[in-house]
Amino acid sequence: MSSPKVSIILVNWNNFADSAECLESLGQGTYPNFEVVVVDNGSEGDDARLLRERFGDSIRLIENEKNFGFAKGCNVGIRDALDRGADYIVLLNNDTVVTPDFLEEVVGVAQSDEKVGIAGGKICCYEFPQQIWFAGGTIDYRTGNTLIRGSGEVDRGQFDEKVEVNWICSCFMVISCDLLRTVGMLDERFFFGWEDADLCVRAVRSGYKVLYVPGSGIWHKGWGSSKKQRLKGQPLYYAARGRFIFADKHFTKLQLASSGLYFVIWLPKIVWDYSRITGQWKAPIHILRAVFDYLGMKCREWARL
Repeated sequence: MSSPKVSIILVNWNNFADSAECLESLGQGTYPNFEVVVVDNGSEGDDARLLRERFGDSIRLIENEKNFGFAKGCNVGIRDALDRGADYIVLLNNDTVVTPDFLEEVVGVAQSDEKVGIAGGKICCYEFPQQIWFAGGTIDYRTGNTLIRGSGEVDRGQFDEKVEVNWICSCFMVISCDLLRTVGMLDERFFFGWEDADLCVRAVRSGYKVLYVPGSGIWHKGWGSSKKQRLKGQPLYYAARGRFIFADKHFTKLQLASSGLYFVIWLPKIVWDYSRITGQWKAPIHILRAVFDYLGMKCREWARL
């Protein structure tokens, strides 16, 4: 088979060190036809200059004037890649490290079947290389939870089978450009989180397959001592707001009622777990903000009708 053109999209925001390590690993890539598009999402420091000076023409650098969020930042890179004739888009978190041949198998699987719209590989923990971060995702429409296969398990080969799944994490997601032209790009209302599950659901409902391909692996940072710091600030707010948007888009009325009841019942545990891990007691504030912002978003949508 030929080697279709692959455009790898990285979004950087105030994180030159991780982006640089990721780009160094990509520079060892063995796939014969790929490019790297780095979208600097309005970093406050010298990230764009440092990226340009260190990596030069080996990357295509796009500078956004402000932080548009992960979904819109990716879309900026996706549009650029589509305009220049990409066949596949790879969304790759900038805090990952890849093996030289991480693209070959997953692109080959996608190319072998035109119905494969989205694919992704095994993601392990950077801090604990034998521990699984992500091995495909499922969606529980009764509870509203997006579940991760294998998270936290030691990799013993138990997830080494190629299989269709409900969703693939945008940490490492290979997307057919034909799919993007059919179903559209990432929903920018999510800002950060849930955009991947949303795109996968839209893909499946349009007749595409979403595949987990274990032979294509990477390592993702954030599982060890940095997890506490990573969860501070806005992640819970975006996770809660994204959950409401996702349910509103894809759930039946019965599923909305069931998942809403589940969320209310489990809310105390969610607040406790988040507060215990981060050492902060701001979880209720983040969740209330998410509720009011989601309702405000819906009111604006209704006003435009």
